[in-house]
Amino acid sequence: MHRRLPRLLCGSLMATVPVVGLFVALSPAAGAGTVAASPNARAVAEARAAIEHLKIGSPGTNHWASGHSIKVHGQTQVQSNNWSGYADTGSGFTQAAGHWIEPKASCGSAQSLAAFWVGIDGFTSSSVEQDGTLIECNGGTPSYFTWWEMYPTNAIQVVGDTLAPGDSVNASVVRKGNSYTLRVNDVTRPADSFVTTQSCSCSNNSAEWIAEAPSGSSGIFPLSNFGNWILNGAVSATTAKSGVISSFPDDEITMVDTSGTVEAQPSSLSTNGRRFNVTWKSST
Repeated sequence: MHRRLPRLLCGSLMATVPVVGLFVALSPAAGAGTVAASPNARAVAEARAAIEHLKIGSPGTNHWASGHSIKVHGQTQVQSNNWSGYADTGSGFTQAAGHWIEPKASCGSAQSLAAFWVGIDGFTSSSVEQDGTLIECNGGTPSYFTWWEMYPTNAIQVVGDTLAPGDSVNASVVRKGNSYTLRVNDVTRPADSFVTTQSCSCSNNSAEWIAEAPSGSSGIFPLSNFGNWILNGAVSATTAKSGVISSFPDDEITMVDTSGTVEAQPSSLSTNGRRFNVTWKSST
């Protein structure tokens, strides 16, 4: 996101979040090992080729979106054209982490994308340090990948292509000074796992747990029907303290299209502040 969100002193905030998108490329990930061949190598190769030609990396289009009928639960209520989930705000963030079971996509004939990630920055800054998983629907067939990105320093680094629905995924971004350790662990299929350390003089003023419809040069891509994404075990930390999502000022983000139709709806946080789910509602 390139501009700081205005906040109201009283009541809830219903505003569009112009957020950083994903830039997809196919260069190998630093620190990652050789990826095992997919059982459906041809389909995966075609999916990779399609991703290679996507020009993703623009911020979400900054439209105002009406949402008076949308029920949201976060401390601050925000709408976005390409993010759904939660963001903590503050200063000096050093960690964002979470766990999920990779959801299964239901693909139509049109190309669509859905990314699930944790990260530091991006909500109130123009850079983001992030990693997670990606679904691409291409020609009616879903493909699943693990990836990391230091936006806008590099393009998405696709690591694993044997990821599958039902896989148990742990993701984290941990900062020490200007050094960021990005880690995704596919417990079910270790070949998709990676850890890489990157450097950045970044803002460190937010932490996020997000389902995203990536953006391209022609706008936001249709959101793949992922059904339900359940984020568990969310933790965050700053240089001052560590905790869960609700330990910090948190923003609940509902994804809407430019007419205000909900595309992805987050639930309220669990009572322990570590869990929520995002439900797919619409592709566009």
